[in-house]
Amino acid sequence: MDVIEVDRLHKRYRDHVAVRDVSFTVRPGEIFGVLGPNGAGKTTAVECVAGLRVPDGGTVRVLGLDPRREHDALPSRVGVQLQESQLPEKMRVREALRLYSSFYADPVDWRRLLDDWGLADKANTPFGKLSGGQKQRLFIALALIGNPDIAVLDELTTGLDPQARRDTWGLVEDIRARGVTVVLVTHFMEEAERLCDRIAVIDRGRVVALDTPAGLVSTVAAEQRIRFRPSAPVPDGLLTDLPEVTSVRRVGPQLHVTGTGDLLQAVTSVLARHRIVAAELRVEQASLDDAFVALTGKNLEDVR
Repeated sequence: MDVIEVDRLHKRYRDHVAVRDVSFTVRPGEIFGVLGPNGAGKTTAVECVAGLRVPDGGTVRVLGLDPRREHDALPSRVGVQLQESQLPEKMRVREALRLYSSFYADPVDWRRLLDDWGLADKANTPFGKLSGGQKQRLFIALALIGNPDIAVLDELTTGLDPQARRDTWGLVEDIRARGVTVVLVTHFMEEAERLCDRIAVIDRGRVVALDTPAGLVSTVAAEQRIRFRPSAPVPDGLLTDLPEVTSVRRVGPQLHVTGTGDLLQAVTSVLARHRIVAAELRVEQASLDDAFVALTGKNLEDVR
């Protein structure tokens, strides 16, 4: 049985529709990604799932419960780490864990969480003195202290440096390894591709695609891309006239050629006939970023 069922979820704020008839399901034990640019409606959708917002339409079932009518039953079964999570600057790590532990009838031993999430040597450190990565470890521990079946992690790695971000990815995989289903909200392509079993791509409040990372990439997998620095100017039409080529773009001294079929052979052959060497040649495979552009018509990097 699916642990989360969302059917035609709708949420409006005055004259702005944040979520438009969103539907998806989450399976037990998976890392389910909700991917999209800032302002796309990702956070609003998952806050409705977690019972933190009341939807204007549609239905939501979480572990068989209605978040609106059975709200009191959710906190012990759904742990939530919100995008804007904060604690008092002077609150110590152990104080935060002990406080949150008191909210639940059958919490995880907070001392064990200190060890599990690498915070034992920071137990007496004030929140304001923690690094970004240490704060995220603490927020994960707080989300898990109620021993939940589902963990909702919203923009978990925003603001972290690349190494801290990758360390946090390992923590997310550890959560799933403990048998907890994870809903991961993100706008990082690499994060979604690395962690998620399935991804719902949300754009302007709608789910525009729902599939595995490989399934999403397969929508553009027939397309290929070649990058190289030509040893001499390439005349207009030399490459664009090839049937395998769909576009040619100049980026500084490089040419970026996109196409289908035996693109590499076609391009290198015509260059060789004109005595042009393709230096620094790179052949790139389709990525989740390419799939997002194909689905939404825009680059996620440009709309964060």
